[in-house]
Amino acid sequence: MSEYIVTARKWRPMRFEDIVGQIHVTQTLRNAIASNRLAHAYLFSGPRGVGKTTTARLLAKAVNCRSPRDANPDNSCDICREITDGTSFDVLEIDGATNRGIDEIRNLRESVRYAPAKGKYKIYIIDEVHMLTKESFNALLKTLEEPPTHVMFIFATTEIHKVPATILSRCQRFDFRRIALDEIMGNLRAIAREEGLEIDEESLLIIARKGDGSLRDAQSIFDQVVSLCGRAITHDAILQALNMVDQEVYFHMTDLVKSRDAKGALDLVENLLGQGHDMKDFLSGLLEHLRNLLVVKTTGSTRLLEVSDIYKKKYQVEAESFSVADLLRFQRHINGTEAALRYAIQPRFRLEADLVQLVSFPRAAEISGVIEGIEELKKKLNDSTQVPGSQTRPFGSMGAKPEPRRSEASISGALPATGLSEAEIRSRWDEVLAEVRRQRISLSAVLEAGVLSGVKGNIVQVMFADEFQVSHVQRNREFLSGLISKVFNTTARIEATVDPHVGTAAGGTQIHPSADQGDSSEEHPVITALKRELGAEPLD
Repeated sequence: MSEYIVTARKWRPMRFEDIVGQIHVTQTLRNAIASNRLAHAYLFSGPRGVGKTTTARLLAKAVNCRSPRDANPDNSCDICREITDGTSFDVLEIDGATNRGIDEIRNLRESVRYAPAKGKYKIYIIDEVHMLTKESFNALLKTLEEPPTHVMFIFATTEIHKVPATILSRCQRFDFRRIALDEIMGNLRAIAREEGLEIDEESLLIIARKGDGSLRDAQSIFDQVVSLCGRAITHDAILQALNMVDQEVYFHMTDLVKSRDAKGALDLVENLLGQGHDMKDFLSGLLEHLRNLLVVKTTGSTRLLEVSDIYKKKYQVEAESFSVADLLRFQRHINGTEAALRYAIQPRFRLEADLVQLVSFPRAAEISGVIEGIEELKKKLNDSTQVPGSQTRPFGSMGAKPEPRRSEASISGALPATGLSEAEIRSRWDEVLAEVRRQRISLSAVLEAGVLSGVKGNIVQVMFADEFQVSHVQRNREFLSGLISKVFNTTARIEATVDPHVGTAAGGTQIHPSADQGDSSEEHPVITALKRELGAEPLD
């Protein structure tokens, strides 16, 4: 029986054209080889499993090959075979994580003096170079800047930000990108065809997505699936092998949201945990599901979805049931749930509560209806408080300019001999209250608790039950005096006094006929609507 070799090693690229998804790197290197414009140091950076080390080995073979073809190694000469087998004395692969000390770098500096045994170049491939210590990098600098003509360095790293700028400036840098889903699927499809395996497109899609941009990871998952399924790979077997949540579960979840089925949400959590699924994986998949719905709803197209054609049609239908505002709110909610599970004492309880809340959310259209109702109430209130010829503006209007402040001297100074009419003051006092309510709601609550006791010349006299109310009016006396002057078109000021009998049957005109009913703000129509429609409660 022949020795088993994992897919990632068995199907390792042997030519630059075979490297998947990095044409911007491979084409540049081939041009450099063909024109003999090779640098003495290269730095390959990018995510894991995208071809950095493989490209480094191909470059080492191509520059040392005895008979290269179109800037590719022939893979048949003794030098190419030794490099492929890892037995070449001219190509040394060093793991930066385990050989990170200054002693190892000093040994490397000594060895670069010696000429290559067979090839043209002596090549040092240092993987995970960012793991070297600061002292090691410093020891490497001089050699890296002016190496012997027969030496080439190739560094590979997944964390480019940890490599010192002094090293970066001495290398030609190539950034490897995550491999696209279609390119991973194409590679796995070709391997399956060569191996004589049966696998459908949906199964290839699941494996490629699980690889998350890493071809090596996808090939490792492919090996795992083949071990379970044998030569015929099915969708259900892949879900079992990888313990993945079926896409249908997420469509079921949004069905529960549409029907507001809280019991169904709890049953869903029970089934997921019973099948051994991880809650975080489920939430991650649900976020992607909501993202797909949002993309279709926003663009009207399924072009940006990484799903099979069957599910693309389902997403197009499902997206019609939600608005963009709803989907954005759902995503924010699930994002919060995903973050909270990390610290939850009982993650299951938190997940159940958040899913029940998700299916219970009112839709954006319903909220808009409530807001429109409140706006209509505000409009009716404004109409009821408007008096012909007055200067009042709608209740709650924004951008109203405050009345100009007046100095204490102008308020308390000499006033015109012609006084205000008490009858006019009493008949239009509600107009004054409406304007105060519009501009300073807290002051209006205090003023409405007082009693208009009379008018003396240009002084409007108001009595209050305690010193607190009087002091509040005194702090706003400039504003009130200016407001009264504006309404009645004459200079006036307000005078507040304490009378413990205010609110009883004592003489005088009560400014607010319902002052003895408690806090008037609770009786406001807007407050009533908020209580009825949204369940608002007064603060303690």
